[in-house]
Amino acid sequence: MSSLATIEERVTALEQQLAKLKAERNGEGRKSGWIDKICGSFKDDPEFDEIVKLGREYRQSDRDQGDS
Repeated sequence: MSSLATIEERVTALEQQLAKLKAERNGEGRKSGWIDKICGSFKDDPEFDEIVKLGREYRQSDRDQGDS
């Protein structure tokens, strides 16, 4: 009877592992990094839009000075 219990335990462990692998493949249960936590947090934020605009203007002015 112990061999049957062992087989049942092994099948249960395999089923759990398979479920975990399927979830990971589908992006579920994924540990998110810092970028995933902040992604979208500035959506529709006019101040952030201004920061992006100013950064773009600064980078462009730096390129323009390099062409001289």
